[in-house]
Amino acid sequence: MKTIAEFAIVPIGVGVSLSSYVAECEKIIRASGLKYELHANGTNVEGEWDEVAAVIRACHERLHDMGAPRIYTVAKFATRTDREQNMEDKVPSVLEKLRDV
Repeated sequence: MKTIAEFAIVPIGVGVSLSSYVAECEKIIRASGLKYELHANGTNVEGEWDEVAAVIRACHERLHDMGAPRIYTVAKFATRTDREQNMEDKVPSVLEKLRDV
């Protein structure tokens, strides 16, 4: 099943700067070959459900290997059965409806 997921992984107990941990996760996502977008509060990833879940798990494993004793993750998953949809479709659809406003 294809999904578009948004997730944010927060390692706990590693200090206040998290960019090196985010960068490690981005390397994992990039290597997966899945379509993704990094944004200010997380990452969007598009692909088959099992592949996306595997990427999130791999991020957890890597951050624990880096010494993070705890990790808190928030994830949202969207699926559709009525038609194919990708990340690029969603925002333009809303912007189109706002053109006349």
